[in-house]
Amino acid sequence: METDELLPLLSATAQGNKQAFAKLYNATSPKLFAISLKMLSNRAHAEEALQDAFVKIWHNASEYQVTKGTVISWMISIVRYRSLDSLRYHKVRKEQALDDDYASADDISDLPLEVDYEDGSKLVDCIEQLDEQQKQAIHLAYYKGLTHSELVDHIETPLGTVKSWIRRGLQQLQRCLTL
Repeated sequence: METDELLPLLSATAQGNKQAFAKLYNATSPKLFAISLKMLSNRAHAEEALQDAFVKIWHNASEYQVTKGTVISWMISIVRYRSLDSLRYHKVRKEQALDDDYASADDISDLPLEVDYEDGSKLVDCIEQLDEQQKQAIHLAYYKGLTHSELVDHIETPLGTVKSWIRRGLQQLQRCLTL
C-alpha cells in the first residue's frame, strides 16, 4: 500500500474507525513486524512489541502530524521504541553475546530503515560514506538498543568520542539524504 493511502486510514483510525484500523494493520504489520524481529531476534518478543506498538498507534493516531514525516515513518518510530523497550525489559542484549560478527557494521545495509527513496538505495549509499566507527556506533545504538555507557564498554572508547561518532554520523547522513 502506498504511503498516500495510509493517511486516510490513520485519520479514520483517529476517529475510532475499527475497519480503517484493521486495514492499516493489514497494510503495515508485515513490514513493522520485520523491523521488530530484526531488532529483537526473538519472534515472541517481536510479536509482543508489535502488539504494543499497534495499541499505541490506536490510542495516539490523532497525534500524528503530516509535517513531521510520513505515516509509515511515524509508525516505524513507534515500533522501534517499543522494540527498544522490549530489549531493555527482556535484557536480550545480556542473553546474547555481542560477538564481532553481530556488532559488525558490514551488515548495516540490512537494517530496517524507512526512507522515501526508491528501495532505500540512497540511504545505503549514504551509510557507506560514514566512517567505520560511525557506522558501528549508529548500528549498535539505534538497532541493537545499546545505551551510550554500554557502547563505551563494548567498543572500549571514551563516552565523548562515542557520542561524537553518533552525532557526526547522523549529521552526515542527514546532509547526504537531503542532497
